[in-house]
Amino acid sequence: MGLFAIRDYRRLFSAQIIALFGTGLATVALGLLAYGLAGPRAGAVLATALTIKMVVYVVVAPLAAAYVDRLPRRLFLTILDVVRALVVIALPFVTEVWQIYVLIGVLQTASAAFTPTFQAVIPDIVTKEADYTRALSASQVASTMESLLSPVLAAVALTFMSFNLLFLGTSVGFAVSALLVLSTRIPNARPSSHTNAWDRVMSGIRTFAATPSLRGVMALNLVVASVGSIVVVNTVNYVRDVLDGTQSDVAWMLAASGTGTLLVAVVLPRVLDRVADRSVMLTGAAVLVLAAGAAVTMSAAGVAATLPTGVIWVAIGGGMALIITPTGRVLRRTVDPAGIPEVFAAQFSLSHLAWLVTYPIAGWVATNAGFTTAWTVLAGLAAIGAVTAPAVWRREVKAESGERTVVAVQSHTGKAEAGGRAATAVASSGTEVATREAANAAEGTLAAGQCACVRTI
Repeated sequence: MGLFAIRDYRRLFSAQIIALFGTGLATVALGLLAYGLAGPRAGAVLATALTIKMVVYVVVAPLAAAYVDRLPRRLFLTILDVVRALVVIALPFVTEVWQIYVLIGVLQTASAAFTPTFQAVIPDIVTKEADYTRALSASQVASTMESLLSPVLAAVALTFMSFNLLFLGTSVGFAVSALLVLSTRIPNARPSSHTNAWDRVMSGIRTFAATPSLRGVMALNLVVASVGSIVVVNTVNYVRDVLDGTQSDVAWMLAASGTGTLLVAVVLPRVLDRVADRSVMLTGAAVLVLAAGAAVTMSAAGVAATLPTGVIWVAIGGGMALIITPTGRVLRRTVDPAGIPEVFAAQFSLSHLAWLVTYPIAGWVATNAGFTTAWTVLAGLAAIGAVTAPAVWRREVKAESGERTVVAVQSHTGKAEAGGRAATAVASSGTEVATREAANAAEGTLAAGQCACVRTI
C-alpha cells in the first residue's frame, strides 16, 4: 500500500500543508510588520520575537511530551490549532513592538506543544520503514513548498494588498488544519514508563546524552541554526537596506532558500536508500559551512548584488534539507516505540535551543555591528558543530561477519550494581533499537526503573 493510500496520513499531511502555507504567509508578514514598526532595527525586533519563540519551545515541548500520553492526541492537536488561528488573526491590529512579543509568546506556546505531538503521531500511523522514510521526505517537501511558494504567493499578494491581510491567510490555514486533524483517526500515545513528570521531561535528553548518533544530531542542530539564522533573521534588512529591494524582493529571496531545500528534498529519498544517514547529514553540514563562509566573504567585500546572494541562499536551503530530512530516521532507530514522543520532544527542544543562541546573534549583533561581524560569528559556530558531529558520532566499526557487537547495559542514573553488570550480544540488524534488544536478551530482565543504554564498539 502506498504512503498516500493511508487515509489518516493523507489527512494529516493535508493539514500540515495547509497550516504551513498559512504560517509561511505570516512569516513574511511578521518580518514586514517588524520593519514597518522599527525600520532599520527590524532585525533586532524580529530576533527578539524569535528568541521568545525559542525560549517557549525549549521549555514547553518536553513538558508537552511528558503528559501527551495522558491526553487524547486528536483533541489536543485540534485545540492547539484553534488557539493559533485566534492569535494570528490579532497580529494585524498591533501598534506597538511589545504587543508583537506578547502574541508571539502565546502563539509559539501552542506551536511548541503541537509540533512534537504531531511528529510523534506519524510513526504510529506509518509503520513500514520505507513508507516512514518517504513520509519524512514528504513532510520536508511540504515544509519546503511552504518556504518556496509562500513567499512567492506573498510577493504576488503584496502587489495588491497590505501585508497585514497575509495574517488572515494564516488564521484560515490553522482553522482548516484543525478540521482535518479532527477528522483523522489518531491513536492515543503509548503509556510512558516514567511516572514522574521530571523523569518524563529528562528521559529524552538523557537518551541524547547517552547515544553517539544523537550527540551527533545535537552538533548538527547547531550547524543548521547558525546558518539558517542568516536567512530567517537577516533577509528582510539585507534585501531592503543593502540590496535596496522592495517588499516583494524580500519574499523572492526567501523563496530562493526554499528552492534549494526543495531540490534536495525531492531526490533525497532515493539517496537515503543507498547512502547512510550519517554521511548525508555530514555532507549537509559541510555545505552549510561553505555557504556561511561565502556570505561572510560577500559582505566583507561589499558585494551588494542579488544574484550571488540568491545563490548562497539556495545553498543554505539545500544544506539544511540534507541534515533535517534524515533526522527523524535517526531518532526512530534509536529508541523503543514507547520512547518516541519523549525523544522527538527532546530533539524539538534541543534543536530550538541552538536557534535560541543564534537568533540573537543574527539580529542584535547584525544591527549593532553589521552583517559581516554577525555572519562571521555564526559561520564560526557552524564550523564548530560541523567538526564536533563526526567526532562524537563515529562511523560504526563492523566485525568480520558484518554484524555489530554491542556491549553493556547501564541505568540512566549511572549507578551500577556491585561488581557491575555486563552483557555481550550480537545483532544482525543495523539499528540501535535492535542492538539494545540484543543486549537486553543477554542481560535478562532489567531492574525496574532502569533504561538500557547500549554502547557500540
